Amino acid sequence: MFSKETYITRRQELKKLVGNGVIIIFGNNEAPANYPANSYAPMRQDSSFLYYFGQHRDGLVGVIDVDNDKEMLIGDDIDIEDIVWMGFVDSVSDLAATVGITQTAPMTALKTICDEATHQKRTIHFLPPYRFDTKILIMDLLGIHPSQQKERASLPLIKAIVKMRSTKEPQEIEAIERACEVGYVMHTTAQKLIRPGITERYIGGQVDGIARSLAQGVSFATIFSQHGEIMHGNPSDAKLEAGRLALCDAGCELDDYCSDNTRTMPVNGRFDQRQLEIYSIVEACHDYVLEVAKPGVKYADVHFAVCRLMTDRLKELGLMKGDTDEAVAAGAHAMFLPHGLGHMMGMDVHDMEGLGQIYVGFDEETRPNLEQFGTNCLRMGRKLQEGFVVTDEPGIYFIPHLIDLWRKEGHCKEFLNFDRLETYKDFGGIRIEDDLLITRDGCRFLGKSRIPYHPKDIEEFMNQN
Repeated sequence: MFSKETYITRRQELKKLVGNGVIIIFGNNEAPANYPANSYAPMRQDSSFLYYFGQHRDGLVGVIDVDNDKEMLIGDDIDIEDIVWMGFVDSVSDLAATVGITQTAPMTALKTICDEATHQKRTIHFLPPYRFDTKILIMDLLGIHPSQQKERASLPLIKAIVKMRSTKEPQEIEAIERACEVGYVMHTTAQKLIRPGITERYIGGQVDGIARSLAQGVSFATIFSQHGEIMHGNPSDAKLEAGRLALCDAGCELDDYCSDNTRTMPVNGRFDQRQLEIYSIVEACHDYVLEVAKPGVKYADVHFAVCRLMTDRLKELGLMKGDTDEAVAAGAHAMFLPHGLGHMMGMDVHDMEGLGQIYVGFDEETRPNLEQFGTNCLRMGRKLQEGFVVTDEPGIYFIPHLIDLWRKEGHCKEFLNFDRLETYKDFGGIRIEDDLLITRDGCRFLGKSRIPYHPKDIEEFMNQN
């Protein structure tokens, strides 16, 4: 938690931005994993609730009456049954006081608050729900069926929260830096453990264990796989094989903020020539972002600048051909990079994605292109501003089924050398990812310790005694 004043100031700003009505921000409840008493642990609080109300306890709802300038924390105090099993926790009124709220009420009061606001024909603002218990509660409170709740969610509230959470406060940046330091330990541990014969699952488990030991846990399900061409390749029981590449995409949550990094390593500790050729392209693209990302520049333009650099370099290897600008305009580069350059990051690893990517990653000037393969996965295209935190994660992947499909369809055949691509079907994929802070006149990577990513540095680190 930050200071009481932080949450008071945030709620005051939210009132100004939304302007009127009653704002309801739902906290999360415990979620059962496979039977009611066996919950996913630790419980993950809703990020927007944390941002404005700062409390991790389950079963809480924040209410902000904009018109009457009142704030309330809704929730039931725990009883002796909970205390016996879970230990004592502060009362709802004590929790409220720590974030500058003086009014509290039991959960039964929420229905009365909603009924009165509805009777008075006041706007009730809520965010798009993503948990089924919250959807049922909204239906009980407001009579809106779950199938209609996403479209009935408050656009003024969504836009206000996106505006506020997009620009990180100095204390938030410090929290992300701390998470990045744990991320450094996670990734360098993986690099030290990688060797032929060890399983993907073992290394993935060690990475997860560090996140649980040094932080609140992982910020997303750890990706560790020799099949780097699979974007979300979770660890399997497969043993690592000499001559292959292993991709590790992992991060942690610490003090409610995330890290997110990716590294790709040679299993036997040395890149072969073909791996080095592809790796050097991804490395160049990753580093190029530092030169071009700055306030006022659209991240979509940074993405396509990277795609042009990648295309030029792939042409040198004979994997692509033709005019670079025409190839990128046609989407030929998506054979190798079928996702966007990066996404917002903060309290969520894909920050605020649940509020709607079109509001988080785009604006009135920059709209998503949902028609073109690859470009339709661009999560972040809007103009960068000082204080934004985005990921920089270019990659090159050789996906056998995609190669076969495009060859069969003749898609972008004027820009792709399919005969040469056939020889790379066993390659896998490479991604390099770091977390980028947009500064006053440029950008910088977050985290005081840089996880090795230059080829020589990786080889040196992996082969240390």
